[in-house]
Amino acid sequence: MTFDPDAFFTLHADLPREGPGETADVAWAAGVAGIKPDARILDAACGPGGDIGALLRAAPKGHVTAIDLHAPFIDAARARWGSDRRVTLLTGDMTAPEGPFDFIWCAGAVYFLGIEAALAAWAPHLAPGAAIAFSEPCLFTDTPSEGAVDFWEGYARLTDAAGIAAQIDAAGFETLAARPVGDIGWESYYRPMEARIAQLRPGADARLQEVLALAEVEIAGWRAHRSETGYLLSVVRPRAASCAPGTP
Repeated sequence: MTFDPDAFFTLHADLPREGPGETADVAWAAGVAGIKPDARILDAACGPGGDIGALLRAAPKGHVTAIDLHAPFIDAARARWGSDRRVTLLTGDMTAPEGPFDFIWCAGAVYFLGIEAALAAWAPHLAPGAAIAFSEPCLFTDTPSEGAVDFWEGYARLTDAAGIAAQIDAAGFETLAARPVGDIGWESYYRPMEARIAQLRPGADARLQEVLALAEVEIAGWRAHRSETGYLLSVVRPRAASCAPGTP
């Protein structure tokens, strides 16, 4: 199939979030990071703003800068959060924000860059003591089935928790804690998508029908292999030595 952006974004329009996750993930990561009530937070690749509320609860006196490259997602987030002075919404590159930030949250989008590249891009925008939390595709077994591997459609960097930790270390960061994104987080993404598919199917043209069918295959694939693969949510911080100018 040739990627059809119009059909893809027709499916994804009006979804409450653009990837697996739940409020408990944000609360856990913020607790591990030890962020303060007045923390400056970056929601990198925020989608329609599904995690902004949880980030504000984690730092009720703080400020969330939410950025996404896809302008309609920012429009959707603005409809929900545009009147809140604690939120700044921007269309742009998530790797080039104006910091510094005490906490960077990225649900699923490090996938597009690679762990080392993403952490290197964000490092200059971190305040002293700041942390980053991100979710990354992960294998939960040493013997994954072909279906579990195929779920990620040839993702070259697919690895296990140890492999993710090694990439974090290679970027000059330490892992404070890590845990899988649970079933609730995945269903919070997929159930609204299923409802959207049912809504769109009766009037869909051939291109949209193909996108809807592929989405259903994806949903079924995760449900079939969720014990073998999913997202690992890692909370990381620059190693002390890596913060010193001129340190090799």
